[in-house]
Amino acid sequence: MRIGIDIDGVLTDIERFVADYMTKYCIENNIEYKIGESSYNVHETFNISKEQGNNFWDTYIEDYAKNEKVRTFAPEVIEKLKQEGNEIYIITARWGTSKDDEKGNKMRETVIKWLCEYKIPYDKLIFVKSSNERKSDEIIENKIDIMIEDNPNNINELSKIIPVICYDAEYNRHCKGEKIIRCYSWYDIYRTIRNLK
Repeated sequence: MRIGIDIDGVLTDIERFVADYMTKYCIENNIEYKIGESSYNVHETFNISKEQGNNFWDTYIEDYAKNEKVRTFAPEVIEKLKQEGNEIYIITARWGTSKDDEKGNKMRETVIKWLCEYKIPYDKLIFVKSSNERKSDEIIENKIDIMIEDNPNNINELSKIIPVICYDAEYNRHCKGEKIIRCYSWYDIYRTIRNLK
């Protein structure tokens, strides 16, 4: 089985990072915020401007990319899946990786080092080429059988093509469908994939 795995929100807990760092960012920059309904877009969750949300990521993306820890048991489970004959495709549209400039090159290098640091095995690492290109193009081109994803837009889009394991987050709780399977931990994912085979 070819398994596609997203990074942010799947291999990392981006929801916790945003809660911690966005409140710090707002306080330090005298930005009034009001935490509302959880959204994948930080500016919507905190009821701030899109520009302020972009500035937040400009400020913290490098720190996040280098220092955010991997989710508990993710490397262990991915290693088990590989040993059982599955192919692992890391597919990310992380902020900045689509740019063909110094910043994009640096972010791609950071991703590779991070995966190596946490000993996450993979057969292929795919950086979605542009923010306008959808992961569905990569899914089809690489013949992915199942995707592990947290972004609600991607979950809904990809589930029209293949089964999607939705890594549970408050911002994706509305995602439901015949091909959407909600999981709550990496060992929950492991059990789900073994049952699908």
